[in-house]
Amino acid sequence: MSPGWARAENQAWKDSITLPQMAHACGSCNPNPLILRGICHAQMTVVDDAGMWIDTHCHLDAPEFDADRTAVVARARAEGVLRCVLPAVNRSNLSIVRTQAHAYDVVYALGIHPLCTPEAELPDLDAVQQALHEHRADPRLVAVGEIGLDHFVPGLDRARQEVFYIAQLKLARDAGLPVLLHVRRSADALLKALRRITVPGGIAHAFNGSAQQAAQFVAMGFKLGFGGTLTFERSLQIRALARQLPADALVLETDAPDIPPQWLYRTAAQRQAGPGGQAHGQTRPQGRNEPAELPRIAQTLADLRGWTLQETARVTTANAHAALPRLAALDAPSACMPALGPSCG
Repeated sequence: MSPGWARAENQAWKDSITLPQMAHACGSCNPNPLILRGICHAQMTVVDDAGMWIDTHCHLDAPEFDADRTAVVARARAEGVLRCVLPAVNRSNLSIVRTQAHAYDVVYALGIHPLCTPEAELPDLDAVQQALHEHRADPRLVAVGEIGLDHFVPGLDRARQEVFYIAQLKLARDAGLPVLLHVRRSADALLKALRRITVPGGIAHAFNGSAQQAAQFVAMGFKLGFGGTLTFERSLQIRALARQLPADALVLETDAPDIPPQWLYRTAAQRQAGPGGQAHGQTRPQGRNEPAELPRIAQTLADLRGWTLQETARVTTANAHAALPRLAALDAPSACMPALGPSCG
């Protein structure tokens, strides 16, 4: 669940996933034209990389989606967003993200978000470890996250954040799982810990660091997440990174319901003036983002790189699969499911 108390201060900070359910009929497959190859849901889904999008960060469990969560998933599927990643943020939603992952045919990650560390207790780390062990054979458990450090929000105890970050890196290392990193003016501190505690890569979510920091994450096997911020012309540094980084370093995300793209964003003055922003029968005073927006966000990346939209889908889907091997295994049932590390049984 996305911590709404922090979101009110800054629209462009949070994290995300929703993995759309593959449409199917009982006993036969739905001939959805967006699906290049499909088999019955009971047998899992096989999809060509060039015909699908993966939202690598979406908070489907956020309360903003309580009124129309099923419709959100359906809209995403209709736009070709056939996979999403749903990260946990605190102990209370470890089971929620797993339940929703199975209910909506999405995948999930388990962890404690740095903005949730003020309320978190050290035994919560034991709960994460226990959940990783208990669900070690669940093919939908693809990462440890969302974890990391936030050096932007004032008043947060950095030392306390680091305790939770270091501990969860060790959990990921022992489980053999990649991590979903929250990077907010904290890239150097994150990298310092990663040099000491080796994990099998992952995704630096909503990356907004320098080119030098980006190169260091990539050298450690990480992919960098780009989303709604990319659609703003004033986001010069992020656009430059998206244009110049190696193609195999890029993944796409929405961080829904947060980080709305330019066409959904409402300024503070607009929000103060009134609710406004009607969409799908609901008011969206803060420009609610959702995974169905991913292909339009991707068009910005395609324009920056000089790619076709189909090529953008192929490249970013392949990169998401490389970052999250257990997600790749879901999309290729013949592949061997990567096992969790020996300490998880």
